Amino acid sequence: MIVRDFNEIAKSEPTRVVSDAKWTSVRMLLADDKMGFSFHITFLEAGSEHTFHYKNHFESVYCMQGSGSITDLATNETHEIKPGVMYALNEHDKHILRADEELVMACCFNPPVTGKEVHQADGSYAAPDLEDA
Repeated sequence: MIVRDFNEIAKSEPTRVVSDAKWTSVRMLLADDKMGFSFHITFLEAGSEHTFHYKNHFESVYCMQGSGSITDLATNETHEIKPGVMYALNEHDKHILRADEELVMACCFNPPVTGKEVHQADGSYAAPDLEDA
């Protein structure tokens, strides 16, 4: 059984806290936990806009706090993001995520991330090393 406290991870485990352009992600589960997915609590700064394209991962996201929108760049369809809304990138959907207010999101990635990923220029993470997943 794995039991972790978000507050303890956020203040004492810098290897599990990843920040980039106007977002921070606390990685509760990573590939080395051998669960088949990773689980993160991610904070996106108010007023920020992010273009992502997870070509090598599936992601599902649940909004716990804040407001914003997500635009599917294949269809230009925009959906409101608010507490209680979930979206799943089941087709590796390239998208723009906008935070009108700070967004607090619970995210799952499959295959799991290792915690060492960096967004590439196209908004994706590199294909995972299968030994890490």
